[in-house]
Amino acid sequence: MGMAADIKTLRERTGAGMLDCKKALSETDGDIEKAIDWLRQKGISKAAKKAGRAATEGLVHAYIHGTGKIGVLVEINAETDFVARNELFQGLVHDIAMHIAAAAPRYVSRDEVSDEELQREKEVQIARVMDEGKPAHIAEKIVAGRMGKFYEDICLLDQKYVKDDSKTINDVLTEAVSTIGENIKIRRFTRYVLGEGLEKKQDDFAAEVAAQAGLA
Repeated sequence: MGMAADIKTLRERTGAGMLDCKKALSETDGDIEKAIDWLRQKGISKAAKKAGRAATEGLVHAYIHGTGKIGVLVEINAETDFVARNELFQGLVHDIAMHIAAAAPRYVSRDEVSDEELQREKEVQIARVMDEGKPAHIAEKIVAGRMGKFYEDICLLDQKYVKDDSKTINDVLTEAVSTIGENIKIRRFTRYVLGEGLEKKQDDFAAEVAAQAGLA
């Protein structure tokens, strides 16, 4: 059975996403049963089964960084008002708002990136690879890797978590779903920067947030 077939089998049995299934198989040398256990240990299969459930409660949270130079409004949804009042959920919302302040994503997920912007970025990366004189047979892989970095730069769910860069925000959300027991969705956010669009020096907010969180 090839990798694609193994991923399909794993998705059918666990409900986990394609990338999570691919990672699980990679971590377990292609052993499907061990990959299922790996997904369960990570809480991914449990979280995936909750992903389709309606999440219409939750919180709109405001985070103001430091002396008021940056602010974030974020809406994160859960299934019940009971969970919205839960300290774990409220802490998650605050931490994600702090991350947004530091990491400056432009979108919640890849789905929100327009086809035009995506195509423009691909053209830039293809031109770069050609200028670098890379062989054609590896050019596609290089461009794919750089597009992954492009998503990581601008999409919240793909970004490395500022408080623990071994995880993405999507990993943090998956763990929270598994722990709290309800579907949780980041619906939208707005990030404000004092003087944005004006000519002025921008502070290193990521470093400030890390220091504030006691990580620097």
